[in-house]
Amino acid sequence: MENCCFSESERMEAWLDDHLEFTRSYFIRKASREMVNAWFAERVHTIQPSVSKDNPPQQRNNQSDPSLPSASSSSILPPNLNLLDNHCPSPASVPSPTPSTPTRKISASEFDRPLRPIVVKDSEGSLTFLSDSDRETVPMRGSVMGEGGVRGCGNGGGCGGADSSSGGDRCARLLELVKDVSSHLDVTALCHKIFLHINELIAADRYSLFLVGEDSSNRKFLVSRLFDVAEGSTLEESSSNCIRLEWNKGIVGHVAATGQPLNIKKAYEDPRFNAEVDLITGYKTQSILCLPIKNHRDEVVGVAQAINKKCGEDGAFTEQDEKDFSAYLAFSGIVLHNAQLYETSQLENRRNQVLLDLASLIFEEQQCLEVLLRKIAGTILSFMQAQACTVFIADEDSMNSFSSVFHMEYEELAEVLDAPKRDYDVSQINYMYAQYVKNIMQTLNISDVTKDQRFPWTSEKPDHTSNQIKSLLCTPIKNGKKDKVIGVCQLVNKMDEALGSVKTFNRNDEQFLEAFAIFCGLGIQNTQMYETVERAMAKQEVTLEVLSYHASATEEESQELQVATVPSAQSLHLLDFSFSDFDLSDTETTFATIRMFVDLNLVQNFQMKHTNLCQWILSVKKNYRKNVAYHNWRHAFNTAQCMFALLKSGRLQNHLSDVEVLALMIATLSHDLDHRGVNNSYIQRSDHPLAQLYCHSTMEHHHFDQCLMILNSPGNQILSSLSLEEYKTTLKMIERAILATDLALYMKRRGEFFELTKNSQFVWEDEHHRELLRSMLMTACDISAITKPWPVQKRIAELVATEFFEQGDKERQELKIEPSDLMNREKRDKIPSMQVSFIDAICTQLYETLAGMSEYCTPLLEGCQRNRQHWKHLAEESEKGLVNGLV
Repeated sequence: MENCCFSESERMEAWLDDHLEFTRSYFIRKASREMVNAWFAERVHTIQPSVSKDNPPQQRNNQSDPSLPSASSSSILPPNLNLLDNHCPSPASVPSPTPSTPTRKISASEFDRPLRPIVVKDSEGSLTFLSDSDRETVPMRGSVMGEGGVRGCGNGGGCGGADSSSGGDRCARLLELVKDVSSHLDVTALCHKIFLHINELIAADRYSLFLVGEDSSNRKFLVSRLFDVAEGSTLEESSSNCIRLEWNKGIVGHVAATGQPLNIKKAYEDPRFNAEVDLITGYKTQSILCLPIKNHRDEVVGVAQAINKKCGEDGAFTEQDEKDFSAYLAFSGIVLHNAQLYETSQLENRRNQVLLDLASLIFEEQQCLEVLLRKIAGTILSFMQAQACTVFIADEDSMNSFSSVFHMEYEELAEVLDAPKRDYDVSQINYMYAQYVKNIMQTLNISDVTKDQRFPWTSEKPDHTSNQIKSLLCTPIKNGKKDKVIGVCQLVNKMDEALGSVKTFNRNDEQFLEAFAIFCGLGIQNTQMYETVERAMAKQEVTLEVLSYHASATEEESQELQVATVPSAQSLHLLDFSFSDFDLSDTETTFATIRMFVDLNLVQNFQMKHTNLCQWILSVKKNYRKNVAYHNWRHAFNTAQCMFALLKSGRLQNHLSDVEVLALMIATLSHDLDHRGVNNSYIQRSDHPLAQLYCHSTMEHHHFDQCLMILNSPGNQILSSLSLEEYKTTLKMIERAILATDLALYMKRRGEFFELTKNSQFVWEDEHHRELLRSMLMTACDISAITKPWPVQKRIAELVATEFFEQGDKERQELKIEPSDLMNREKRDKIPSMQVSFIDAICTQLYETLAGMSEYCTPLLEGCQRNRQHWKHLAEESEKGLVNGLV
């Protein structure tokens, strides 16, 4: 019979809840990437750029220096981004300094060379900047002098045949040429000098000099430092053209791969010769002399090529030319190797400077995670030349989700980010790869995600976002101990600016991103620790403020209440929905509170000590501020009395458990503890320490914290007899009930409650439905003043208006803003019409729904409707100018 009350979807959901193993298996087998992304998106918040209220966008734009250089695609961040005043709403109590990002016209591709690794794995497998291995020392190569040069000169075979004096002249000249280049450390200038010397030795028509290159993946290639240059060419002309040749292809590639010279008399007859250059330039290549340039380890570091001998038989290079060429290159190889070592050390020095700049950039901001992530994303995007960067922050409380995500596109580097330009849909961000990297704690590099078969979601029908992703690089961000992943950095689509296309991230990119991740991990961890400390300090400040203002009830006050005779509920009219506290003294309100707890059987059911109950009631009363016009002890007492009337006269107690009744009564008395007479909006805008503790329902969270503090104070422990499970359950109910008094939350949740009752789908056995009901009861009691007899309602409205007007005055004086009509004492004449709007928008449907659930709750609806008529009449008279506001 009970199943009839449930819809088919509810029964299905219940079955899945009861068969969790099947549910998990089904989800793993059937869930699409979009479903998983949606699951992640529900559990993260997107960090968006925020606007500083102290420095609005138009002011910040005017502060930019026109003398700053314009942004370029190769700079880390455009200069205008350096001037942003980033205001973080949490948790820094002082404004963050303006983030300044140095402009560096440099990119990761400049370091795509076989440099020493930026990071290496230590003995424990963790990435570190420190390497145990020292750089290999360069040994002296004495054999080069003997074998390649001096011996050849001594025999005369390398420098002119049988004439020993001619051979001596050749050796002397060769040594002069070698000495001329031995001090050069600039590779380009050295190559040009070698070209001049080779021309002097063998007199060819054209020359080319190629150096062996090697990318970060250890793939070799040849790149020209001189290409097809003639005698008389200047250094600038010689180095203006640069081409790249594949390894072991063509004549030059063959010499580089084999290390053997080639002396070709007829180029067009050699199958390795490529005639395309001749076709383009119109030049006729006849003979070629191509020799390897080797270093001290006999490794090929370059290839020198001479074309078309100027003089001689048939324009071919002689054996002597080959010997002279070889002898000179033997020495040049060592000098060239030294120059390359120097160039490499300079490049490594620049790379280290980049990393130091990054570290300085990150560690100058330790207060706001949003500003830090903006710097990280902007720096990595520009340096790595990627289309988008996403930083995921791991959720400490869950192994399989992220707490927040920061996303930046490459195009945003050229924008002034003083206001959010894009409202990113977090469900469109692909969390799969980030979660995978978080789990394996290793870098993931995918050249083409559409062809990668390791992940099942790549075979699904792509949406418009995944369709845009081709190459992907994703690396974990670890904490200082490197034993825990605190975030993930994901780059997509490395850009080739020359071709305007997307290319693959290489090993050099992996090295840089892994190095960046080490700094980022330290920066994020420090910032999170700073935020934690700031929150703790803010909480301590609030606590000290509260404790300095309030004090627990005195023992004398408690003893007086303990021995007093408590009147009946009937004599105090506590069962009446029309109850008014105006005729009661403060002491009588404490008597009435005891009576409510006794008549609800809470004292007996939970074995409350009478002394503790009296002490707790007095402490709660004392923790309401007396200088607040409306949200004081009297309001809390009236809210509790309305709840008492709903439970007793409204016949709702029979439907609720004892723990629920206990939680509701404690919550109603405590729901506005330490109220300051201002709303959540004012707390946030005034940068009060309370605003740093909670992101929403600020005051309601504070009220609950105060409630918890009093319940745990010595002498106030009215819940001491509860079991641990009952205690946790009660506190959770109290917390949700107090938070429910935030009208913003009420507006979000009431639709579901109204729909359930309207369609007769409310199920008393459903805990979620009961929790909704408790929340609605809290709101109904909190605003129950609107249901009181007209004289009482009008008097309470005056108290509310007084409090609101005082806040409006503070907004004008302290925040320098114009208050809303509700808070503006100059708009007092609008109070009647605003009351009518309040009744229509907030009250009527709630009381209609409660009356529908229990006809005994009808007096609340009737009182509300009568007061609407009174306010409507006043509003009409106010429009005619007959009355002014409440008068």
